[in-house]
Amino acid sequence: MDEPRTTTRVTTTARVTKTERRAKRAIAVGKKSPKIGSAAADWSRWPAGTTFRLLSTGQIYRVDDYGWALSGCNTIDLYMATRGDMNNWGVRQEPIEVLRWGNAQESLRFLAPHQSYPHIKRMVLELEGREQEAAAMR
Repeated sequence: MDEPRTTTRVTTTARVTKTERRAKRAIAVGKKSPKIGSAAADWSRWPAGTTFRLLSTGQIYRVDDYGWALSGCNTIDLYMATRGDMNNWGVRQEPIEVLRWGNAQESLRFLAPHQSYPHIKRMVLELEGREQEAAAMR
């Protein structure tokens, strides 16, 4: 059973995708379903697979990555197609609507073997409900 949709405010930052360097050609296609963007976050707060909508733009993103700078933060990195898009976005406080929560247990299974990295250890501790130990890592 899916959890109900929730609205919250988070800090968003922009990162450029690795495909920026590749040549691209735009092709007009009618009635195409909306593209779901890629996002990175602390998986103990936003589990992998969490899908959300930016209320200011309507763009939908899915959390499919994490990063050391995001561990312990209520920040979500949004991946952008170009450096210009990234610079235009900058850092913002944005309201989001969570459309579907990711699976915390699957996030834990993926992260657990990689606990030699402190940022991953912190996410694992939080996913296991050991918040005080995780907080002590900062």
